Order: sequence, then structure tokens, then C-alpha cells
Amino acid sequence: MASSSNSSVQKSFKYDVFLSFRGEDTRKNFVDHLYHALKDKGIYTYKDDEKIQKGKRISDDLLQSIEDSKFHIIVFSKNYASSSWCLEELVKIMECEKMSEHTAYPVFYDVEPTEVRKQSGAIGEAFSKHEKEEAAGKWREVLKEASDLAGWVLKNTLDGHEAKFINKIVQQISLELRSINFGFDEKLVGMETRVKDVVSALEPGTDEVRMIGIKGMGGAGKTTTARAVFDHLSADFEAKIFVENVREVSKTSMFGLKKLQQQVLSNVLNEQVTLDSVDDGKNMMKKSMCGKKVLLVLDDVDHIEQLKALAGEPKWFKPGSRILITTRDEQVLVAHRVNVISDIVLLSKLEAISLFSRYAFGRENPLQGYEKLSIKVVRYAAGLPLTVEVLGSFLCGKDMFEWKDAIERLKNIPLKETLEKLELSYISLEDDYKEIFLDIACILKGESKEDAIRILESCGFHARNGLKVLEQRSLITISKDEVLGMHDHIEEMGKNIVRRSREPNEHSRLWIDEEIETILANDMGTEATRCLKLNKSRGNARIVMKGLGKMKKLRYLEVLKKLKFLSLEETKLTTFDFRITPNLETLSLNHCPNLVELCMPASCQKLNYLYISNSKLRSFDLGLTPNLETLSLKKAYYLEELYMPCQKLKHLNISHSKLRTFDLGLTPNLETLSLKKCAHFEELHVSVACPYLETLSLLNCAHFVELHVFAACPNLKTLYLSNSRLRSLDLELIPNLESLDLANCNELVEINAPVGCLKRVGYLNLSGCLRFTDFVFRDRSEQSQVSRSSAILNLDGESLDFCPWHPNSNLPKWRFSCYYEEYLPSSVGNIEKLVSFGLCACTDFKKFSDMICSLRCLKKLSLKGDIPEFPKDLGQLECLEELFLLSIEIKHLPDSVCMLKHLKYLNLHFCLLLEKLPEDLGRLECLEYLDITDTGIRHLPQSMFGLKGLLIAAPPELLELYDFPSEIETTTSSTIW
Repeated sequence: MASSSNSSVQKSFKYDVFLSFRGEDTRKNFVDHLYHALKDKGIYTYKDDEKIQKGKRISDDLLQSIEDSKFHIIVFSKNYASSSWCLEELVKIMECEKMSEHTAYPVFYDVEPTEVRKQSGAIGEAFSKHEKEEAAGKWREVLKEASDLAGWVLKNTLDGHEAKFINKIVQQISLELRSINFGFDEKLVGMETRVKDVVSALEPGTDEVRMIGIKGMGGAGKTTTARAVFDHLSADFEAKIFVENVREVSKTSMFGLKKLQQQVLSNVLNEQVTLDSVDDGKNMMKKSMCGKKVLLVLDDVDHIEQLKALAGEPKWFKPGSRILITTRDEQVLVAHRVNVISDIVLLSKLEAISLFSRYAFGRENPLQGYEKLSIKVVRYAAGLPLTVEVLGSFLCGKDMFEWKDAIERLKNIPLKETLEKLELSYISLEDDYKEIFLDIACILKGESKEDAIRILESCGFHARNGLKVLEQRSLITISKDEVLGMHDHIEEMGKNIVRRSREPNEHSRLWIDEEIETILANDMGTEATRCLKLNKSRGNARIVMKGLGKMKKLRYLEVLKKLKFLSLEETKLTTFDFRITPNLETLSLNHCPNLVELCMPASCQKLNYLYISNSKLRSFDLGLTPNLETLSLKKAYYLEELYMPCQKLKHLNISHSKLRTFDLGLTPNLETLSLKKCAHFEELHVSVACPYLETLSLLNCAHFVELHVFAACPNLKTLYLSNSRLRSLDLELIPNLESLDLANCNELVEINAPVGCLKRVGYLNLSGCLRFTDFVFRDRSEQSQVSRSSAILNLDGESLDFCPWHPNSNLPKWRFSCYYEEYLPSSVGNIEKLVSFGLCACTDFKKFSDMICSLRCLKKLSLKGDIPEFPKDLGQLECLEELFLLSIEIKHLPDSVCMLKHLKYLNLHFCLLLEKLPEDLGRLECLEYLDITDTGIRHLPQSMFGLKGLLIAAPPELLELYDFPSEIETTTSSTIW
């Protein structure tokens, strides 16, 4: 008879779980405990209680029960394979497993997965009685298939504790059933994926207390997601509390936090709790919360004190409890040291269309004729659920003319309900952070992070902290490329704050071209203006500049005297006069293709940052600019002369210019220098110490031939010299390089790299040099990530007819494709040895051999190509574990290979002329794999036959000559690695 638990039945299946097991092994112990644990959890489970009669065939009812079960748990025990009944069950289970709606989980009770897979050990003994049966082949196959499924091994899980092991299984099944059964409100579009992500971060089923946070901008769906997670998980907890509007409640009165504490405690203790103070509440929560496993959601937190009062420490709670916090401010979560911080994911375009349609039309897709209008609305919403829902509800039932009118109105009048929600984040900012936010919303969105910091710092702001605060509060984003971004509605909110109830000439920030040109042309400037950005002047550039100049006699003259930041980008400007902006600290004249002259006064004392691109300047004299820190002259195609004794200059970009030489002695405090794509540039002189220089880029300087480094550059980390005509490079005075790019320097023949000078290098590119067709160096990882120091070298060589730099040399001519990676706590000089070997094609194989054999901590070595001889002193590579040698020229393997006491893998595949192996190969006690397929070897050394656990890949005609001991396995298939 079959017994079953009495919970809710699945819609598609009669049973949640089918248990397959060998009764005599596990019926009265493990399976009985597992069955009752599933039953207690409300999981409807089939367990066959009928004793199997000898010779009796499996019943049709039992097979039907397997089909009627969603999950199948196969308990493999020592005698499982002795039962044909169990094996037939397994055949049916694996048939169902191939259907997407069924899932099978193997449980390895007192056997190993490999025993089931190979029918060895106890499983092999149990299966031996079926060897002659017709179904034996089929049974073997399903045993192998089942052993490859994801499941659980008792002895490897939770230290083999059966009770904990069973609980883990039940928790997993329960979680999967819940995800199948849990139905979301039809208007919660995309919620299933978001809930699964949060649930995964909460790690249900583990005994630790976990706190995780969901952060994001207002209206993004944090509360909705938290509520869905709460509803999804609440059945698993002894107490569950969703505390709404923490920010609002805690600030409405001095008793707000105490009120929230009383709410939590009353819910957990199932009685009305009254507190004297917040401290009283903390003490009571410490004593009371640890008695029950709790699911606690704290929604819309905005201050660390709220978390200290409501979820002070993990030790307040009983193991297994979960605390989920939603907030707009990431710093609150960081300060409270929550386990995981997740960003709320905004709606995709398809999700937004679906959500909007459900509110606007009561269906999943737009009505016919409204498709394009719906797309316009969704594009305006930019993935924000609040805006989608508000506009969907507003437009519901309206005709097409009303739709078009509403969409047109949004272009000038933002949606009030969304802005009010978003503005709460702005209101909570400190005053200086509010100013930074408005600068970004109106002026700096799209700028690089570093440029924005320089601009803001020049205005007296603490920019780095300010940007961090704004990012943590989801008011700005910073891309992987370090560019400032902002959601469209947050940008709209910021601009709305600036423009609110004022005329344009009274705005603190000006960014609309037409308004700026009107103000300048009509002398309407006021003291209110602090930032001005003119993107594309459609008027006469002279009129614009005249308007600026005329302000000397008007009140706006004071404005220009105070003006610190000015951007006149993509204009037709031909000249710029610095005398009308005496206090200017930052000037941007990017994309001004008509600019031919800068009028500099005798001194520009306050100028810090100057950006000019795509100009027609031919010469540039900076005059006296003692505080200039950044000068960018990108795409200076006409620039031939530059006069700039700037002691404080830190960043200089002169790309695409016609400069021929440059001396860093003029700029001793420089940190970054870019001369990329300066086609005429030939020489760079480092005549004095450059203690601050970090980045030097001469990418694609096709005529660059000499880098004269006569003084130390101790902080130079990045050096880019690709596609140049450099012949030699001395790195002795550049000891801390991290990135070095010499790609396609095909005239480079020598690098002087003393041991230790490349100890910090994580990126090195020599691809396209004469020595290397490709050169890949993998970034070093921290030592803690690997068990011990190690390195890997792969070299694939090809012979050349001649070396263009040494045409009369008698040495062989070779090029290599090189892959090298290392995991070393500090440099042992390997990379220096590789690059110092020489970069022309002339190859002294004696020195080549010595170089390879001198590499430290080499764990893997691969040498391919028609190399005439292998390194003779391989025994020096004490750490070597894997060796791949491939050459159709090699006839002998050096005896020194027998000294590699740690060698595990030796691959000689396709060494066609190799005729024999060293007689002492048996000394390689760690050898696990030997590949001699496609070689000329016709004899195996006797010493090999004493090795244990060895797999030999060799031609069948060779293997047939020997009777191998049981400890050695053979195959005729090569493994290429």
C-alpha cells in the first residue's frame, strides 16, 4: 500500500515528490525520516510501502505514480542496484526527467556518485547479479545518467549529519515548489525574476541571520518587490512583520521610532507592547527577537539610527531569521554592514509596455492604433514603474486626441506625481550636495567623473564625497567608463527645481542655447547665474562674444567676474578673449573647428582647467598660468608649437598634433601625458625626475623613435607605445610599471628589463613585434586565490626565412605566439627574462633553452611548432606538473625530463619523429597521463610499469604488445589540451 502526506495537491501533478529507494537499506531509517520531514512541510509525497515479492514485476500503478510526480528523489544505497524493481523505477524516472516538467534529484546515502556512475564498489557488487539479464545495458545507462544529475552526497554535506541533511533536501524542494505555485498579481510585470534574485540573496534554509538591502531611486519598485518577497517567504517563518514607511513614520513625531519598535514587538510576541523609550525598545528587542525565526521587512529606511533601533545586530535574532531593508540611500546599508546590497532593476521596454497596457487598456498589449503612442509614453517613463502606472491610469479611457495632447504636455510640464516622489531624495541632501546635484542635472551630465570632480572642486565643493553620496542615493550613476549619468526623470526634476517660478536670466544655471543667446545678446545677465553651458550656437558667434564683452559696463560684468566655469562647445567661435573672464577657472571649447586664436592676458592667475578640441590653433603660448592643472588639446591637427612652462600642470593631452619633440623638464609635476596619434612626433626627453608621472601614452605615433629616460619615473604605471618605430627600450628607471603596450612595434629589437622592474605589471602587450606574433600576459591574481605560487607558459613557434634587422646572421629565425600567466606574491623575474631574451627573429636555441629552464615556479609548459630541439635542462623546472611538447622535428626527448618529480601530465602527441622515451621515465612517480599518439615510439621503458594511476594514450599496435598491470589504464584517444 502507498501512504502519502495530506497537503495541497499540485495543479499538474498528483504528487509533489516520488521517493525511489531500496527498502531493506533505508525504509525504516533515512527514507522514513525524509518522508515525514516532507510530510510535515506540507509536501505531498509518494512512498511505496509494499514489500517487493521475489520475481514480481513492477506494477503499472507504481509507474503511473512516477509520471504523476513533479519531483523524483532517488536514494542510492549499497543494495539499490540489486533490485530490478528499483532499476525499472529508475528507467521510468529518467524517461520523465527528459521532459521539462519533471526534475530528478539523486541522494547518495552510503555510496559515492562515482560508484553509481561506473557500477563499482558496493553498487557494482549489487548490480553483478543482473549481468546476464536482457535489461542490464539499459540499467547501466540510467545509473550513469542519474549519477550525473545535480543532487546531494550525505558524507560531503553538513558533516554527514542526517537530520540537517534531510532538512536541506526538504528546504530545496519546498523552495522549488513555492516558486512553481506562487502566483503574482497580474499587474506585477517582471516581478517573478526580481523576487527570485532577492530570495537567492536571502539564502533561505541556512541557519545564519542574513540582512540584505534593496536600493534604488523613488518610484522604482523597491516596496513592491519587498512586499512580493515577503508574501513569497512568509510561510517559512514563525513571525513575519512588514514595517511600512519607516522614514515617514520615524520623522512625523519624536515618538516615531518607538512606535515602530512597538509594532515589531507586538507582532512577534502576539501581545500589545508599550515602551518607555527607544532605548527601552532596543533592550526588549534584544531579549525577545531571538525566540522566534523572524522575517522582517523595513521599508523606506533613510537613516542609520532607524536600523539601530529596529534591527541593531544579527545576534538580536534567532538563527535562520531574515531582514530585508529598502532604501534610497546605499550608505545606510553600508554603514549597517548588511550581507548583500541589491540594486532595484528598472523595467525593460517590453515589461514597461506590458505594465502600461494593463493600466491603460486592461490587457497585456496596446489596443490597435495606440501602439506608437504607447511607445512614446513608455519612452518618457524610462523604465520607472511609478511613471508607467500613473500615466497608464491617467490615459485609461481617453481618446487618441487626448493622448496626443497629454504626451505633448509632458515635453514641457513634467509629471507632478513622479517629481514629488523623486524630490524627496533631493530634499534630504545637505546644502552643498544639493548644489552639486543641480550642477550635474543641468550642466555636467555626460562628463567624465574626473572632469566633473575638477570642475566642482574649482567651485569650492568637496566633489568626491558629493558624487559618492549622490550615487549611493541613486540620484546619479557612474558608468564603467567613469561617465556621470542620471535617470531622465531625476534630470527633469533637477532642472525643474532650477527653473521653478523664475525668469531664465535669474536661473542659477543656464543650459538652453536659445535662452543663453537671448540673455547675452540683450545684456540681461544677473548675479544669480553661476554656471553657463552653450552647446550649439545657432546665432552669430561674434554677437555672442560681443554680448559677453558689453557686460563690462552693465551689472552682468559682475557676473563674468564671478564666473568660474564656462562651456562654449560646438560653436563657430574663431577667437576667445580671456580678459573678459578674469576669474575663470574652467573653460571648455570642445568641438570648435573655427577656433584659430586665443587672446591671453599677461597673466591668468586662476585658470585651472582648459579644454580645447578640434581647433585650428597652430601655436599656443600659455603665458603666465601658474595654477593651470589640466590642459587638453585633443585633436589639435594644426598645432606645431607649444610654449608652456607650467610648474603645476598635472594633466596634458596633445593628441593628433604636429609636434615633433617634447621635454618633460618643462612640466615636472605632470601626472598624465597623452601624445597619441601625433604622426610627426619623434622624440620624448625625460631630462629631470618626474616623481608624479603615472600615465604616458604615445599610441600610434608612427615616427616615434627615441624615448630618452635620463631620470627616474618612480610612479609611472602606464606606458603605451604601440605602433611606433622604437628600436630599444630601457625600463631600469621605471620600476613600478603596471601596464605596458608595445603592440606592433615591429622595429623593436631590445628591451632592458632588470629583474624586479616589471614586478607590478598586470598588462603587457608585445603582439606584432618581430619576435612575437601574439603575446598575451594574464594579469596576476592575489596569492590567496591559488593554493601556491605558479606560472604557465605556452609558446607556439614558426620559422622565418630571414631577420630584416640582422640579414647576415647565421642563427635560426623564429617567431612565437606566446601566452604567459603567473600567480606569484612578488616578481621572481620570469616576465623580465621573457622580454629581455631579444625581440628580433634571430634565435640562439642554447640561450632559448636556458631562458625557459630558468623560469621559476612554472607549473605548465607547452612548446609547439617545428622547434628543432627541446630544452635540455628541463629538470630545473622543479614545480612543473604539465608538459606539452609538439614538434615534427624532434627525435629525442631529453633525459632531464625524468627529474620532474611533480610532473602529472606529459603530452607528446604528434611528435612524428620521436622514437623512444627515456628509460628512467618510471622515476616520474606523480605521472597520471602520458600521450604518445602519432609518434614514432615503438617501445615502452620497463620502469613505467611500476607507476600507479597512470593513463597511457598510445597507438593500438603499441598497446597490444604489453600486458599492463591493473594500476595502469590505456586508451587510443588523444586528449589535446
